Amino acid sequence: MNGALKPAIVQDAESGRVLMLAWMDEEAERLTRETNEAWFWSRSRERLWRKGETSGNTLAVEEIRDDCDGDALLLRVRPAGPTCHTGSTTCFAPELWRTVAERALERPAGSYTVELLENGTAACARKVGEEAVELTVAALAEDDDRVVEEAADLVYHLYVLLAARGLDVARVEDELRRRQLR
Repeated sequence: MNGALKPAIVQDAESGRVLMLAWMDEEAERLTRETNEAWFWSRSRERLWRKGETSGNTLAVEEIRDDCDGDALLLRVRPAGPTCHTGSTTCFAPELWRTVAERALERPAGSYTVELLENGTAACARKVGEEAVELTVAALAEDDDRVVEEAADLVYHLYVLLAARGLDVARVEDELRRRQLR
């Protein structure tokens, strides 16, 4: 490691979404500025690493900004693929989405999420329909706890359907944000 570590906030230059927080030493910052690709200091591996060196999910750096005190950086980037190791667009995605995305990527044995995904998109879509009906029934005739339980089931199965289609929940968030601007 070369010098003190600075936090580096990584932001999608197009959407403005915060993708990750990483750490940079002087060498990582120099390499990033020279190559226009994101380099970081890995505290767990205790070495420099270029984002995407194993996954192929690189970050093309468009701009580097120092904060007012010079002790943190903002990298505005164009990502090539998901940023998070879980397969999610951002490391700051909802926890449930990160779990579903990770299961879709790694396919661990015995996982209910994997079982659903392996049954295909149509089966996942049918499950979302089932859960929507159960939520509707609960909303009309059952107590609040039951409504919350059924809403949780619906959200979970919706996330699995998105993963089955290869869609990131970030796209849904973007669409909702776009509609909010109308």
